[in-house]
Amino acid sequence: MTDASLTRSGSSIGEFVFRRRGRKRLDWTDWLTYLYLVIGLLVMFTPVLWVVVSSFKTPANLSEFPPTLLPYAAETVMVDGHDDPLPLFDVVTEDGDVQRLAQLRRVGIRAQMIDPANPEERITVPVENATPVRRIYLAVENYTNLLSSSGGQIWRYVFNSLFITVVATLITLVMNSMAAFALSKYRFRGSNAALVSILATLMIPATVVLVPTYMIVAQLGLVGNLWGVILPTVATPTGVFLLRQYMLTIPDELIEAARMDHASEWRIFWRIILPLSSPALAVVAIFSILSRWNDFLLPLVVLTRRDSYTLQLALASFQTEYGIRYEILLAMTTLTALPLAFAFIFLQRYITSGIASTGIK
Repeated sequence: MTDASLTRSGSSIGEFVFRRRGRKRLDWTDWLTYLYLVIGLLVMFTPVLWVVVSSFKTPANLSEFPPTLLPYAAETVMVDGHDDPLPLFDVVTEDGDVQRLAQLRRVGIRAQMIDPANPEERITVPVENATPVRRIYLAVENYTNLLSSSGGQIWRYVFNSLFITVVATLITLVMNSMAAFALSKYRFRGSNAALVSILATLMIPATVVLVPTYMIVAQLGLVGNLWGVILPTVATPTGVFLLRQYMLTIPDELIEAARMDHASEWRIFWRIILPLSSPALAVVAIFSILSRWNDFLLPLVVLTRRDSYTLQLALASFQTEYGIRYEILLAMTTLTALPLAFAFIFLQRYITSGIASTGIK
């Protein structure tokens, strides 16, 4: 599919999304539709934005209740005679004035504070009269601490995830496209039965075949090896179906003309079918990337050594001897989601046109 056809497809999709029933002004059904779309947008993207914003919060800010929408940090000041900075509070005095003091310690409902300009005098105030002085602060150190505390292992996890995702996706595209080419362009007895058998595997949950899959991987000696995660999932029934439906729209006359020019079946597949199927291949690729990158159950069973962990396994086991550090966990979750976002941005112009052309409306 050429760029011009992609542009026309994108414009038609835009017209479909923004068209309305009312000609001069919005009809009540238009308002209802836009309200439904806005609610769906908020439901889907609010958790994502919350995780990203929370990854820039300090541990103290994360433990606050009720939680704050933006990342805040307490204002501090250095006072003579104290090694560590002291948090600042706006204190309402008995005569109603507001005075900015630094807190030394808190005991129950009383806090002992000092004036930074006069640190010799100590003042005891009720905590309900003190409001912490805060400012918006992006805790970028969450990400730097993540990289430093992992001791370089995080790059190993990134490599493992990228290797599994890229290699499995490439093999998936080749295997699914070859099966789809055979099912769409060759006429042979049992082709429909083969397609139904492939689609029937969609009804089998992955957990049902998990034990047999592990036994086969163990017999091949791939336990603890990245190929033990790649090979069991290289063929997907969804990918075969999407590509077959798309290849049915490719005219058979192109294949017949190529055969008259003595082109081999492999050359026809590689030079004609695959370039024309690029939108459907992009759809299968993004589905494969999402599945491989987020896969947790099969790597959990197969990858037994920590140096072979993927990011998802590392994310599930990321904790110290003192407990879970949620600020680093959120930072790692954000970094884990970035490659998926970039992959979707890169392939988004193919996704809508590819799905629309495969018969799924």
